[in-house]
Amino acid sequence: MSAQVLERPELKDADTGPEMFHYVRKEKIAESAVMGTFVVALCGEKFPVTKTPKPGSPVCPKCKEIYDSYTE
Repeated sequence: MSAQVLERPELKDADTGPEMFHYVRKEKIAESAVMGTFVVALCGEKFPVTKTPKPGSPVCPKCKEIYDSYTE
């Protein structure tokens, strides 16, 4: 009898830099967290919401630039 081991590949984003949080529509956050639907960030990135940012968390520079242009 022989046993084979199947390796499960680690799933990581192509970006290996620090994890950044994005600006998304407020009303879509809860829906995404509960239902697993994808949200679209201001920078155009699409992803399901899986984490809540903490104060001081890194923010996507593109999202911040776009958000700041709306608030000026």
